[in-house]
Amino acid sequence: MTLRPEYSLGHSAYNGFLFGSLGQDAAGTEVTVLSALSRLGIDPWQEAARLAALPRDAAAEALAATILLLPDRTAPASEAATIAARLVALLPEGAVADIPQTEEARVASLEAAILSERAGQTAKKRAPATARRLPKPKASLASWLIWGALALAFYFLLVQLTPSRNLESEGREFQQNS
Repeated sequence: MTLRPEYSLGHSAYNGFLFGSLGQDAAGTEVTVLSALSRLGIDPWQEAARLAALPRDAAAEALAATILLLPDRTAPASEAATIAARLVALLPEGAVADIPQTEEARVASLEAAILSERAGQTAKKRAPATARRLPKPKASLASWLIWGALALAFYFLLVQLTPSRNLESEGREFQQNS
């Protein structure tokens, strides 16, 4: 059974590059370009397209610099250039068709682009954030009275539940009963 298009990754010309191995991390897990870029918060497909558009040497240098940014580096810094050159060779040359999207995905991406454009336009019209300060909420008399009443109730409850340590009253009861 095949997956519906919205649930599949689709085939991309960048898959060979994205699923290329960087080695193993300290925990022994295989790290791919896809997982490394995701760990750094970089969109893997956009980065693959950006690197594919660069000359091979420049792409290898850029990828080596990205590999060195990994917090749990899979290889020593001296090997980063070699690994990057091997992986850049897996990138396609020339223009690459985008991964096919469903109609829902296209609509969602267009809506997101429109919303971000509108947000950028409205942010320019607004005053800087330092000029717009929200007023601090003030405690009213009613809230102070409520907190005071709760404190008094807690105090009296605590006094009532505390056992009596008065030895004189216990002794008198004992004498009266005997």
